[in-house]
Amino acid sequence: MNENLASSLVEALIEREGGYVSNSADRGGPTRYGITEAVARAHGYSGPMDALPRDEAVAIYKRLYWFRPRLDAIAERSTRIAEELFDTGVNMGPAVAVTFLQRALTALNRNAKDYPDLAPDGRVGPRTLAALDGYFARRGLGGGETVLLRALEALQGERYLRLAERRPANETFLYGWLANRLGNVS
Repeated sequence: MNENLASSLVEALIEREGGYVSNSADRGGPTRYGITEAVARAHGYSGPMDALPRDEAVAIYKRLYWFRPRLDAIAERSTRIAEELFDTGVNMGPAVAVTFLQRALTALNRNAKDYPDLAPDGRVGPRTLAALDGYFARRGLGGGETVLLRALEALQGERYLRLAERRPANETFLYGWLANRLGNVS
């Protein structure tokens, strides 16, 4: 299931990201399929960015943004939460996305009555998974999942606003971030 889910999420992401883009206001530099040049180079691609093969982009997304941050383990508990973390992680970095999850879970644990507080270290480990299990045991998958998604998106939206406030060049991207990155998990 996780390989199929990862594949479908990556394909949908690539469709949203589009092909080759080089925007001088983007600190990430040229991208293809949403993969930055720095990420492509760090993973062995040495050709021109406008020629990055789609299958290489797919492999990078699965390896760096799905399996390495252990979103497959999150997906075993909630595909919607894993999908949100994947999308956020691609845009902001997987550690940022997981930190959002850890912060939200800690804030929602009723002063550690449901499960212990988490140190927001950006890594999915046994404590984070146990906290997620504890959260769903207390709140249920239906409504609990929706509330957790809202918390994750609130943190993401606040970060986008902060990025635009701190670096005026990011205002170029703010509308698109808010339009295309928030509220896209069904």
